[in-house]
Amino acid sequence: MTSSTRILLFSALAILSSCSGEQSYKTDLERLETPATTAAPAAPEGHAAATGAGGMFGPIIETMNSGGYTYVLLKTERGEVWAAGPTTDVEVGMVVTVHEPLAMHGFHSDTLNRTFDELYFSSSIAPPVGGTLPTGAAMNMPAARIAPGSITKVENGQTVEEVLLGKDTLVGKEVTVRGRVVKFTPEVMGKNWLHVQDGSGSEGTNDLTVTTSVDVSVGDVVLVKGILVADRDFGFGYKYDLIVEDAVVTVE
Repeated sequence: MTSSTRILLFSALAILSSCSGEQSYKTDLERLETPATTAAPAAPEGHAAATGAGGMFGPIIETMNSGGYTYVLLKTERGEVWAAGPTTDVEVGMVVTVHEPLAMHGFHSDTLNRTFDELYFSSSIAPPVGGTLPTGAAMNMPAARIAPGSITKVENGQTVEEVLLGKDTLVGKEVTVRGRVVKFTPEVMGKNWLHVQDGSGSEGTNDLTVTTSVDVSVGDVVLVKGILVADRDFGFGYKYDLIVEDAVVTVE
């Protein structure tokens, strides 16, 4: 089946599913395309751009398999979000990316006997490299507080608080920060994500978000060098007033 045919098929089936529930959607799909293990269809044209090509991501707080789908409840910055995709081996605590999500409102699952106010259908639900992350390592989970004065400020660099309070003068420039990794999430939207604290600042000015290609671990003291970017919106509620993107990160 060609990709254009798939798009037309999914558009029609999306309407059917909202009226008749999961079973009619699945039955029609299996009648028109075999084998039954075919992956969930991709979003129609126009929806991928609206929802964000990178998908949504977060730690799983509830999951179940039913009717040929894996359902996951994700903890995201926009709140708790339900998604479903082809049957996938995942577990609670694992951080996953939900690719090409398409929102369905008022979706009823016959096999679960449950109606979801909002459910995102996905072409795949992908666990990160390394599988389940240690407690506190996932994005969006509470981070440990770093004691003031426990991390020495790098020479000719900035503290976390100075970066977060320096939007007017530092945006678009390279910043250099030494801190401890309090959260780490690998391989989301092609990046590794970490949160760094150095004991400076207070609530709202004590935690710096960084993206990088470097692998680190929670607890590492790292030197971060990168360009400070303002008002970054990745979609699905992942908005950052300030973030250091594509940083060079060195474990000390």
